[in-house]
Amino acid sequence: MGRVKIGSSPEAMTDYDSPWKTVLERYFPQFLAFFFPEAHAGIDWSRGYAFLDKELQKVVRDAKLGRRLADKLARVYGTDGVENQVLVHIEVQGQPETDFAKRMYVYNYRLFDRYDRPVVSLAVLGEATGETSGRFGYRRWGCTVSLEFPMICLGDYRECWEELDQSSNPFAVVVQAHLKARETHLNAAARYQAKLHLVKSLYRRGWQRQDILELFRFIDWVLELPAVLENRLWNEVQATEEVQKVRYLSTIERMAIDRGFQKGLDAGKAEGKAEGKAEGKAEGKAEGKAEGKAEGKAELLARLLQRRFGPLPDWVEPRLRGATPEQLNLWADRVFDATLLEAVFD
Repeated sequence: MGRVKIGSSPEAMTDYDSPWKTVLERYFPQFLAFFFPEAHAGIDWSRGYAFLDKELQKVVRDAKLGRRLADKLARVYGTDGVENQVLVHIEVQGQPETDFAKRMYVYNYRLFDRYDRPVVSLAVLGEATGETSGRFGYRRWGCTVSLEFPMICLGDYRECWEELDQSSNPFAVVVQAHLKARETHLNAAARYQAKLHLVKSLYRRGWQRQDILELFRFIDWVLELPAVLENRLWNEVQATEEVQKVRYLSTIERMAIDRGFQKGLDAGKAEGKAEGKAEGKAEGKAEGKAEGKAEGKAELLARLLQRRFGPLPDWVEPRLRGATPEQLNLWADRVFDATLLEAVFD
C-alpha cells in the first residue's frame, strides 16, 4: 500500500492505517469527546484505559472486514463502576458498504461472547450518509436480534469548517486534513493551499510542541504534495516558525532522514576511504569505510532523536556507538512512529 498520489482516485487512498491509528491512540479521550460526547461523559477517565489490539485481532481475524483505516478495542470503566469494552471501528471510504452494519454486529457479538461484558460499538465513516446511527438485525418467528450503534460521517463536517478552524480538539484538524485529502486528490495547487492553511493553524491553537508534531505528521501523510510544491511549503513553514520563534515540524525531520541520512552515509564513506588509503591496505580501506558509514548514521540518528524527544539521556550515545548499521537503520525507521524514546530501541 502506498501513500496518496495527486491524480489517484479517493478510493486508492491507502496506508492511512498508520497515521489514523497513531492519532487515535494518542488522543483517545479527545476522539470520544469530539465524535461521541455521550460515551466520553460515561467513562471514568480517572481509572485509566487500555487498548486491547491483540485481543481484538483474535476475535475478528477470520471476519470479512473490508477496507478500514483503523479499529481499536479499549477497556474502560464507566462512571457507574461497570467495566466495558469499547470498540472503536473507524472506516473511511468513498462509498458506504452494504455489509458494514453487519460487520459491526459480528464484531460486537464475538467480543461479547468472548469477554461476557457490555461492548459499545462506535463507527466513523468517511462520507455523508444522512444517518446518525447504524443498524443491523432480523426478526423471525417471534425472535428478534438487533444492534444499533452511533455512527459519525466525516463528510457532514464540510458544513462546519469555521467551527473546525476554531476548535482546540486535535480531531478537528484530523477531520479537516481527511476532507481536504479527498477534495484535492486531482488538484495539486488546491492541496498545497489546504495543507499550508492547516499547518499554519497548528501554531495558533495553543498546543504543545509534541501535539504539533503529531498532528503535522498526520497532515503531512494524508496531504502529500509533488516535490516542487513540497519545497515551497517548507519555505513558508520556516518563515512561519521564524515569526513564532519555534522549530517544530516533523516533516523537516523526516526530510532529514530522506536526504540527510544519505549525506551522512556519503560522508562516512568518504572518511572511511581516506582512512583506508592512508593505511595503504585494502583491509584498512574496507574497515575504515564501514566504520565511517556507521559513525555517519549514528551521528545523524542522534540529532534526529534529540529533535524528536529533546535532550538525550546518557545511555543513548553508547547504544548508538555500539550499534551495527542494520540496527541504526531499524531505529531510524521507528523515530517518527514511537511516542517514547525507549520505544525506538525496544
